[in-house]
Amino acid sequence: MILGLDISTSITGATILNKKGEVLLNTSFDLRNKKYFPSLYEKANHISEMLDMYYIKHFFEHIYIEESLQAFRPGFSSAKTLMTLAKFNGIVSYVCRRQFGVEPQFIPAISARKTCGIKIPRGTKAKEVVLQYVLDNEDNFLIEYTKHGNPKPETYDRADSLIIARAGHILWKEKN
Repeated sequence: MILGLDISTSITGATILNKKGEVLLNTSFDLRNKKYFPSLYEKANHISEMLDMYYIKHFFEHIYIEESLQAFRPGFSSAKTLMTLAKFNGIVSYVCRRQFGVEPQFIPAISARKTCGIKIPRGTKAKEVVLQYVLDNEDNFLIEYTKHGNPKPETYDRADSLIIARAGHILWKEKN
């Protein structure tokens, strides 16, 4: 089984694929409630507990995680935000390694999209293009909308985790 993760401190997306590339699970973990998740450690613990539930049914042989951003870009996330995300990515990666005995492999978002054949036209938002690609190519991908007709935020994280898992599956197949 392949586990693909899009790790974020607000909503983490998770996808499980079997060796044939069939989606067994596509879900998200909402970590935005500061009352329940006041620190990165509580958030990581929640992800650990949730993944442990799925692990009982599915033995993870490969874990692919979206690599955290490596450089500060003006107009995007601040340096502090990038550091927090990298720290959280490291914590969850370590939890996965320790919990499942599988060393995670990291895939940059751009590489994952390219591996899956997704092209982001200049001036468009990558998350929206990825979501449209997933909607066009994944028959069972569920999407919920807000009362204003926009995709719920977790939809993007689930789509991103699916692309990471798909890219991991393609890379795994190429090796074998």
